[in-house]
Amino acid sequence: MESLNLDDPRLFKRYDPRGMGERIREMPVSCQQAWRMALDFNLPASYSRVNKVVILGMGGSAIGGELVSSLVASEARLPILLCRDYALPAFVDARTLVIASSYSGMTEETISAFEQALATGSKKLVITTGGRLKDLAEGKNIPVFSFSYKAQPRAALPFSFLPVLGFLQKLGFINDKSEDVAETIERMQKLSQKIDETASLLRNPAKQLAQRLYGHLPLVYGAGILSEVAHRWKTQLNENSKAWAFHEVFPELNHNAVVGYQFPEELAAEIVVVLLRSDYLPERIQLRYQVTSRLLEQAGVSYQFVDGEGSRPLSQMMSLVLFGDYTSYYLAMLYRIDPSPVKAIDYLKEQLDKR
Repeated sequence: MESLNLDDPRLFKRYDPRGMGERIREMPVSCQQAWRMALDFNLPASYSRVNKVVILGMGGSAIGGELVSSLVASEARLPILLCRDYALPAFVDARTLVIASSYSGMTEETISAFEQALATGSKKLVITTGGRLKDLAEGKNIPVFSFSYKAQPRAALPFSFLPVLGFLQKLGFINDKSEDVAETIERMQKLSQKIDETASLLRNPAKQLAQRLYGHLPLVYGAGILSEVAHRWKTQLNENSKAWAFHEVFPELNHNAVVGYQFPEELAAEIVVVLLRSDYLPERIQLRYQVTSRLLEQAGVSYQFVDGEGSRPLSQMMSLVLFGDYTSYYLAMLYRIDPSPVKAIDYLKEQLDKR
C-alpha cells in the first residue's frame, strides 16, 4: 500500500471525522483541568488512614493508575496496586483505599470488583463520567469524582491519571506535585506545537516515526517510570492505528526477550523497536539500553530511541505519552483508518451481553 502525504490536511479530514487528533491536541489543557478539579475535590479525612491503595480499572481507564504507580514508586509511603480483573484481591480490608476508575461507568470487570469491595470495610472512591458505577457509589454515599469529557476512554487519560496523582498528594502519601504538573503542561504544549498535524514531516519526529513504523511490527521498550508509558504506546498503536504492537520492560527483557531475536529469521526486517528513554533512569538501565541496541543491530532489527522532555520525571513521562499518541494517530492516517472506533471491542462486548 502506497504511503500517504502526512502534510496534506485533507488526509485528516477524511480519515478522522470524529476528531481524535483534536483530543490528542487538547491533552495539555485537559491535564490542567483535571489537576485543578482533583485539588478542589474533597476527600474524607479517614481516607488518609490507610496502608495501601488498590485501583480498579481496565484499558484506558486503568492506564492512569499504572502511570501513577510507576511514577511515585520511589517515594510513595504505601503500596499502590492495580486490579485489572473481575475479582477483588483477598487482601482488601478496612485499611485499603479502593479507587474504581471507569470512563463509562459500565466496565463489567470494574463493576464486579467494586461490588465485592462494597462488602468490605475498605475506603472507596469512584472516578467516572456516570453509568452503573456512579449509581452504585452514590447509593452508598461513596465519593464520586465525576467529569464530563466526550471522547474515547483512552483519550480521557488526563482524567484517570492526574486525579489519582492529586488525591495521593492531598492524602499525604506522596510529595507535592504542583510544580511538576505546571512544568509538564508547559512542556506538553510546546511539544504539541512541534508535532501536531500542522508541523511538516521534515520537522515532525512523530510523523517521521509513524512512517518508519508503517507496514512493520512495532515493539516498544521502556523502563522504570517509562514502563507503563511503553504499555500506553502499545495500546494506542493497537486502538488508534488498529495495528499489532507489543511492549517489553527493562531490565526483565534482558533476561529473555533478547534471546528471541534470532528466529524466525524473516521477521527481523519486519520489526521496528522503539526504545523510550529518560534522564531519570538509573545508570545501569541506561547501559542496558545501549547494549540491547547493539544486540538488535547484530540481529538485523531496526530500532529508534525516543527521549522524554523536561527537567522532572513527570514531564519526561507525559511528553513521551503525548509523542506516542501522535505517532499512533499518524500511523492510523497512513493505514487509511479512522482512529476512533474500536469495532473489535464493541463486537466482543455485544457477544458477552448475549450470553
